[in-house]
Amino acid sequence: MIEIEHLTKRYGAHTAVSDLSFQVEQGQIYGFLGPNGAGKSTTMNIMTGCLSATEGHVRIEGHDIFDEPDKAKRLMGYLPEQPPLYLNETPEEYLRFVGEAKGLRGDALARQMDGIIEQTGIGAMAHRRISTLSKGYKQRVGVAQALLGSPKVIILDEPTVGLDPIQIIEIRDLIKELGRTHTVIFSSHILSEVQAICDQIIMIAKGKLAAFDTPENLERRLLAPNELVLTAETDEEALAGLLAGMEFISAAQMERTGEGRLTAHIRTDRTDIYEASRAVFFAFAQRGIPLLELTPKKANLEDIFLELADDGDAQPETAPDAGHDTESGVEEE
Repeated sequence: MIEIEHLTKRYGAHTAVSDLSFQVEQGQIYGFLGPNGAGKSTTMNIMTGCLSATEGHVRIEGHDIFDEPDKAKRLMGYLPEQPPLYLNETPEEYLRFVGEAKGLRGDALARQMDGIIEQTGIGAMAHRRISTLSKGYKQRVGVAQALLGSPKVIILDEPTVGLDPIQIIEIRDLIKELGRTHTVIFSSHILSEVQAICDQIIMIAKGKLAAFDTPENLERRLLAPNELVLTAETDEEALAGLLAGMEFISAAQMERTGEGRLTAHIRTDRTDIYEASRAVFFAFAQRGIPLLELTPKKANLEDIFLELADDGDAQPETAPDAGHDTESGVEEE
């Protein structure tokens, strides 16, 4: 549905996006991750036609965003990080204005507005001034304007930034709902949020693609299948002696985590981590040492993100200026 091909954006000597290529398929939710300054907002602004590119192409269902902007933009709805709201209007007035700007009129506009107001849950606030709404409701109004015109793709830049925990859950549920009928791409700094919502994760670092995979596959890439973490109620001498007697343990690191409690990070040479866990459990039981916790060590999305971001620390190579870009500013991510 969306093809990003060798996308590059330079501001003078600074390269914000470097030779970025990936494809987005229809009917999935994509999480767009990267540290501040990685190029997320720049990429989204180029994808939506709000910013030119130095090199490369963005095609939405075959329509190039630079060569056929009208056809390409009709397929997308966009919520920037700062929602483009008119604060002195009500959500209903604002949505009517946006709908008319998108070419909707009469009954078609009224039907879309009614459906979107219900879908985004802003009905109770439809006749209040936007300036009086909470940030969560303002974000909902921003999502609503992105839905007008029946776009196939919804692009949301940091839709939960600055929200309280309840508002974050509400926007997260709304994104899940949108994913049933649209292709959704959203950027976020909340890694657990991306892991919980997304079908696919796109990670960029230093303007380059660091990873593009499912959350499950990314986790498996850094999974430590031969490591265990245990907490026991014992002393250093007893724990060290017990672990030393297990031939399958190749390394162990201990630390005191409380009064009378020790935590050990164990590496084993057994390929079946559950077989190793069973052997550890019975060894502690035979010695009468209380085993309070025993779990395989797993990477989480934050571990993966940090490792992949580190891999992208090298500065992207730059090339002579070409293509669409004539700007000389510096990106503020």
